[in-house]
Amino acid sequence: MTENNQKTPLSTVQINAQYIKDFSFEAPNMPFSLLELKSAPEININIDLNAGKTQNEKVFTVDLALRLNAKTKENDKTLFLCELVYGALVTLDVPEASREPMLMVEIPHLIFPYARAVIANTIREAGLPSLQISPIDFAGLYRAKLAEKEKAKA
Repeated sequence: MTENNQKTPLSTVQINAQYIKDFSFEAPNMPFSLLELKSAPEININIDLNAGKTQNEKVFTVDLALRLNAKTKENDKTLFLCELVYGALVTLDVPEASREPMLMVEIPHLIFPYARAVIANTIREAGLPSLQISPIDFAGLYRAKLAEKEKAKA
């Protein structure tokens, strides 16, 4: 008997760098908003993802944009506004069919904890109550974006 030892090429995913591309934090009503804070604030979170190519066909950029707006429930005053674009420079040696899901699901999943830490540390250092952002379902966001594209085509 002969064995067929065909090796399938391994996919390579490497995060070359992570960085803060853009960051803004405002607490316009401090310290008075803390005096008026009687319950947990209402926090709205918006998420956006962008991926781009570089001059190297296997190297890409991924930008995870998070925008948080917290308002007091008592008087609807802004407690804080935080905007972060957290980026990654990645090398992907994967089949082309897997490239977009990797860039829009897997890479954001890998860099999200670091972006979350930047936001949580800033909020804590600003003297505000700590905030823990729940994990994000990037696969669900990706499926919703695909469905939106299909709907737009129809």
